[in-house]
Amino acid sequence: MMKHHMRTRRNFLKMGSLAGAGFLCGCTASSETRALANTMPNHHTLDGFQNFPPIPKSSGLGLEFWWNRTKASFNSPVIPEDHYLPEKQALQNYDNLKEKNTLTWLGQNTFLLKINNKVILTDPFFDEYVDPFRTVKRFLPPGISQENLPPVDFIVLSHNHRDHLSEDVIELLPNKERIQVFVPLKMRPFFAKRGYSQIHELDWHESFSIGGIKITSLPAVHYSGRGLWDKNETLWCSWAIMSDTGKYYFSGDTAYSPTIFKMIGKDYGPFDLSMMTIGTYGNRKYGINNHANPEEAITMGLDIKTDISVGMHWGTIDLSEEPPWEPPERFRASAAKAGIPQEKTWIMKIGETRLLPGKKIVV
Repeated sequence: MMKHHMRTRRNFLKMGSLAGAGFLCGCTASSETRALANTMPNHHTLDGFQNFPPIPKSSGLGLEFWWNRTKASFNSPVIPEDHYLPEKQALQNYDNLKEKNTLTWLGQNTFLLKINNKVILTDPFFDEYVDPFRTVKRFLPPGISQENLPPVDFIVLSHNHRDHLSEDVIELLPNKERIQVFVPLKMRPFFAKRGYSQIHELDWHESFSIGGIKITSLPAVHYSGRGLWDKNETLWCSWAIMSDTGKYYFSGDTAYSPTIFKMIGKDYGPFDLSMMTIGTYGNRKYGINNHANPEEAITMGLDIKTDISVGMHWGTIDLSEEPPWEPPERFRASAAKAGIPQEKTWIMKIGETRLLPGKKIVV
């Protein structure tokens, strides 16, 4: 499978060149281009990438959406005291478990996983605002600030949206030359430009193993883009993270697809723990469906055969129309309805560190 994906990836790049040449000369697609198109994976297109199986196209966000989000950023909700830990306490708790395999939630989809003394940073979002115009502001700072992060060994990125990837943090992290970076297709230049050299750019179902940890790119139902004109030019994905002590799943941002998640469960499960998006579903009023709601997140967990589900992508920044503290309530209620014990459904505090579950497996 690896050789097939590498071949089709080269074909995809070659086809892009052919298509560009055809555009410049005003020609229709050549027979070679059409032939190459038949060898592409279904989620590749001439213009970039797409969800597969396809989902209905959503409407544009529109002025109403951005106006509502901007207003919300100036009226931050009352933050429950049990939603976060002061950074000093977060750092102390992290240090108390420094010899263990742990999971620390920093907010949104940003976690620190410590596995066999390797520190994995997921979807690094540390910015105060989610957009370059500084209109949509996060509720709380990260559970551990950029300056106090432990030395990072791996970065695992699901996609390039601004609430998942902070340019300044990527620019300023120390020891770039030794950090192993795992990204979806077409994201290599972003990191290479900022001084990283150990970059593993993976298509769906491709894997790379290093230091006793195997990381596999898996499908997700979403989209990409950091500006107005680059939608879907880079791939998006979810990830399986496996070692000899456990198997973990990171959903990134994704809508629900029974086809995709049942396949992941069949081919890659079961998982000891999964980090699942449970917020930003209120935008369906605008015809947008690219994030799972809490009930769908529980179904995803059942599909992929996870033991523990952890809620993420909530309680950090207002990107949607649902009440900010509704996602965890619905997440727990749906788990209870499905007969899942409360201790198997984690709602973590920002800054909280917990022991990772796991068992001996063969990678």
